[in-house]
Amino acid sequence: MCPNKHTPMGEDSLISDLNTKGLTNKRKEGLFSAIYIGSIFILIGVIYFIHLPSSLFDRIIDFFTNLTLVEVPGISSLFLPAPTNPALHRELYGAVFQFAIGIGIIEIIVLALRVLLHSPISRKAETIENIVFWLGASYLIATYLMNMTLPSEWFVFWAGIVMIFGLSLIARAFVLLARR
Repeated sequence: MCPNKHTPMGEDSLISDLNTKGLTNKRKEGLFSAIYIGSIFILIGVIYFIHLPSSLFDRIIDFFTNLTLVEVPGISSLFLPAPTNPALHRELYGAVFQFAIGIGIIEIIVLALRVLLHSPISRKAETIENIVFWLGASYLIATYLMNMTLPSEWFVFWAGIVMIFGLSLIARAFVLLARR
């Protein structure tokens, strides 16, 4: 029995389900969430697979067992955790770099979908904020973490992350201001 266009399994029903103009904002956001979360799981699996036969889980444990309290340069009597030997964790930093780049690319795809599906400007601004943060973080990881040799450089990396976070908020504000 061939389904006709009035049945839920009909061809017209499938096409109308794909009609993005008929989607409510709530359904669009649900679609974005599903794509985003699914993509993150795929990204984590791919990064884990790329780093086999080495275990990233073991690398994470090694990293945390290698943390020690280090005096923050320029601030006397303030001690924060930092790796004793930062150069030992390059493989983990590489995986984190791949994750940050991957999330940045996923965010770019989500932004393209948001533009195509006419999402509210606030959601587009949020996605642009995320793009700036994740791509900026990946730059800092490649620049500082993967070339780090001294524990004091660890704090330079974190200062950069704070600056990238500020830049991402400014990018979001500019997008929201451009709307007006």
